[in-house]
Amino acid sequence: MIRKLLAWWRQRRADHLEIDESLWQGVEAGLPFLGHLSTDERAHLRRLARRFIADKQWSGAQGLQLTPRIQLTIALQACLPILHLGLDWYAGWVGIVVYPGDFVIPRRMMDEDGVVHEFDDDVMGEAWYGGPVLISWFEDPEDSDGINVVIHEFAHKLDMKSGDADGLPPLHSGMSKTRWIEVMSEAFDDFQRRVDSGEETLLDPYAAELPTEFFAVASEAFFETPKMLMGEYPEVYQQLKLFYGQDPGGYLAVPR
Repeated sequence: MIRKLLAWWRQRRADHLEIDESLWQGVEAGLPFLGHLSTDERAHLRRLARRFIADKQWSGAQGLQLTPRIQLTIALQACLPILHLGLDWYAGWVGIVVYPGDFVIPRRMMDEDGVVHEFDDDVMGEAWYGGPVLISWFEDPEDSDGINVVIHEFAHKLDMKSGDADGLPPLHSGMSKTRWIEVMSEAFDDFQRRVDSGEETLLDPYAAELPTEFFAVASEAFFETPKMLMGEYPEVYQQLKLFYGQDPGGYLAVPR
């Protein structure tokens, strides 16, 4: 009963959000990778984005003033991966912190000899287990070449649903865990070898850091540059197609 009341209240809040059609169209026009969506899928994505904005707690960092355009741009990208999964995949946390560009996170790491090193890490985004998602906002972004910090960080949130950020999110009924691990491990090992050898790769080299980063970067490519991912790692594409329930590489983007 309480869950139903909470869902009703959240939907009521979402329904009362005023978003002009011109704003929807303007933001969507700046996200060309939405072009593979059908009319029904685009309408569903709008409903999810509206709920997402209403459900989460938004904060602007370092003096950034959040605007409806900023929130809607982030929400549409964040909800694209869960278009056919549902907002419950983003349950258990509420915070979204938006920074005006890159930001610095202080780190403390211990090496193999037990020596603690402290340093400042320049990042574009970070997802915390059970906590907020930190996102960089660029008012005039350059050509991203398939890099999408929003999809990347929210892919980490999906990965964390299994308890650990290890590149293995909870799989759906009918998907083989054994096959997922086999495909992703082989692709990750191959990609690490290519990066370590100095090869210039089409996929972001950051994917070679850890299996969780490979999953997040591959998810970026799946939605932004699906044909490239299909050409580089077709079996990875097929696993992501099963997981996300979408096939962006199977359609031609149609101008809207």
